[in-house]
Amino acid sequence: MTVEEVRGLAQAIRAEIGKAVVGQEATVEMMLVALFAGGHILLEGPPGTAKTLIARSFARVIGLDFGRIQFTPDLMPGDIIGANLFNFQTSTFTLTRGPIFTDLLLADEINRTPPKTQAALLEAMQERTVTIDGESLPLGDRFMVVATQNPIEQQGVYPLPEAQLDRFLFKQVVDYPSAAQERRIIATHGARQATMSPEDWGVEAKTDAATIGAAIDTVSQVRLVDEVIDYIAALIRGTRDVADLESGASPRAGAMLAGAARARAAIDGRDFVIPDDVKALAPALLRHRLILSPAAEIDGRAVEDVLTGIIETIEAPR
Repeated sequence: MTVEEVRGLAQAIRAEIGKAVVGQEATVEMMLVALFAGGHILLEGPPGTAKTLIARSFARVIGLDFGRIQFTPDLMPGDIIGANLFNFQTSTFTLTRGPIFTDLLLADEINRTPPKTQAALLEAMQERTVTIDGESLPLGDRFMVVATQNPIEQQGVYPLPEAQLDRFLFKQVVDYPSAAQERRIIATHGARQATMSPEDWGVEAKTDAATIGAAIDTVSQVRLVDEVIDYIAALIRGTRDVADLESGASPRAGAMLAGAARARAAIDGRDFVIPDDVKALAPALLRHRLILSPAAEIDGRAVEDVLTGIIETIEAPR
């Protein structure tokens, strides 16, 4: 597959999702980059901003198996990964696989479940395997987690620990639509109280696992010149030299940023990365990996402001 074919595939996916989802182009773009870079994505936004509909439409279009877990305070790790259950008829244990055994997993309202249950995703997101009673069970090569959380509510939620957040390639902020988009939403979606499924909107599969695998192979061949590598390293190291940040980004974040930049370049039809790819992806890739210092919190600083300052300070190669 060529980068032009990757670009055409991305355009077809965007257009098909657009049948059900009004606006949210930036979120769909980040999901495409995450898909082709082999990463996971966390969608953060208020209720009613189509986070779940985007995830369902995305899964439908890319032709992968889709599973959904509604995270609740009483959810247990076994409810996610499964367990060996004793069969009284055969007097043997039978493996019952949990909903995590799928291609694209929607972890809806992931911050509503305790850390013990959140941790059930750690191995799966990092190594694409699940361990049940000492046995390691592989997940698919295309396994991807799309998680959602509501930033407004503070009661009954459990903030994601740093180890969990670091598993996500991006934390994408899903904002309210523009005035024109909101009018379209009311006109097209206002006929029914219940949310229609992607199938009801005529959303169809436009690709399959084999094609996605070929696209990922193409992305891995996108060129990354030394100047851009130095720029990525400078951005990552720059997050560790700011007084307003108690903790900066890890070397793994730099490797992830390089892979994501390759995916964005291919989606744009290029076989080489430019600094603008890095600059465009850096906020979504770094915002959940940085921790403000106590003094910065007292002063009312925000991670987004500090990150913007770092990106503007470090000169991009020409």
